[in-house]
Amino acid sequence: MVVALDGTVLTVTQPTLRRDLHATFTQVQWTSTGYLVAVAGLLVFAGRLGDRYGHRRTFALGMLGFGVASAGIALAPDIGWVIALRIAQGVFGALLQPATLGMLRAAYPPERLRTPIAVRTACIGVAAAAGPVLGGALTTQFGWRAVFLLNIVPALLFGVLALRTRERPRPPTGVPLDLPGALLLAVALACLVHSLVTLPGVAWSAPVALLAGAAFVRHERRTRSPLVPPGIVGSPAVGAALGVLVTASAALHGGLLACVYVLQDDLGLTPLRSALLSLPLAVLLVAAAPASAVLLRRSGARVTVAGAMTVLAAGLLALSGASGPVALCAGFALVGAGFGTVMVAATHVVVRQAPAESAGVAGGLQQTAMNVGPLLGVASATVLMGLGAARSPLVLLAFAVAAALPVCRALPGRSRPAPPALPTGSAAAGSDATHTDHGVERGPHTRPLRDHEV
Repeated sequence: MVVALDGTVLTVTQPTLRRDLHATFTQVQWTSTGYLVAVAGLLVFAGRLGDRYGHRRTFALGMLGFGVASAGIALAPDIGWVIALRIAQGVFGALLQPATLGMLRAAYPPERLRTPIAVRTACIGVAAAAGPVLGGALTTQFGWRAVFLLNIVPALLFGVLALRTRERPRPPTGVPLDLPGALLLAVALACLVHSLVTLPGVAWSAPVALLAGAAFVRHERRTRSPLVPPGIVGSPAVGAALGVLVTASAALHGGLLACVYVLQDDLGLTPLRSALLSLPLAVLLVAAAPASAVLLRRSGARVTVAGAMTVLAAGLLALSGASGPVALCAGFALVGAGFGTVMVAATHVVVRQAPAESAGVAGGLQQTAMNVGPLLGVASATVLMGLGAARSPLVLLAFAVAAALPVCRALPGRSRPAPPALPTGSAAAGSDATHTDHGVERGPHTRPLRDHEV
């Protein structure tokens, strides 16, 4: 919630920050771009650090650093300090975000992960919805520095609590950290984010991202201790879930950007009325989180995600042709319900399919998808709006979501109840061991999970 709130309130405060610090538009944009580049480049490596040294430790370091950087921004004398401290916030944000999923994976057995992930998603939705309102109120009454003071107390509180909580010691692995792989991946992701932010212009970072990405793949195939374990990147379910997250988050953020111009330029609505009409999106996003846990248990990830992607595409199409308040509210509600369900269900697949010892890397990959997707959607919507009508991105993003539906076939289906345990020592029990031991996931929770279980 702290990270989500920080990002949304900053958007509202940027015009005031620019005037107070006499900054240029490009400098103010770098307060967001610098953060995004830093966090995207380090998420996966930060997840690996959590797997190796403990998720509570990395979470505590990230939280404490995030709070200190927030205090520094509130006291910054000029725009240069703000940009530098926002980059520092990105580094600490990269440490704490994968650790949240890693801690959930370590604290709950895989079959009980649905509800905690749903609660986490609902919290993010509440923070994202409250951010613009809270940021606007604080900026109006106290100035832009007040929004960064908002982060200090919760960041320091949760950081100290994480340090005071004992964590089970991790046995030494004897496997070195893949520092070359971490560097190559960081350069590739950071340059990719920079390229997307600078679209439709052509940046030097685009070819660098391609070269670094190719070098990373080549290095990972040859090294004995890869940064991303083959069991994660080689899993069709994890790959499909990450692809769905990128597509859905791109469609959401690209569609919202287009809606801003449709509502205010085409329909002539005020910013306040536009925000009120889009309120059903936030409400349904939060409400979809607990409902997603129920759908996952009853229908499985494959059906749940496919249905949610269909709802998301329908919402975008509805917004592309809506002009009245009822139709607009209905479209926003469909988008919120679809995206909220996709986020919970696909995140559950990524974290659930990863072994406990690689939960941090899985969390880093999930967070990377959730950072790259919005940038890709905003960049695509910007280019499309420059070529045609403001509503065209809504239609094309809806078709992109629909085109991703076949990917859902790689997701796991509905769970089946485990067969009853056979008496120990019986011949049947002995013959069954060969089959049930294959594909069993073992970790701190003792109940084995078989191949047919989600």
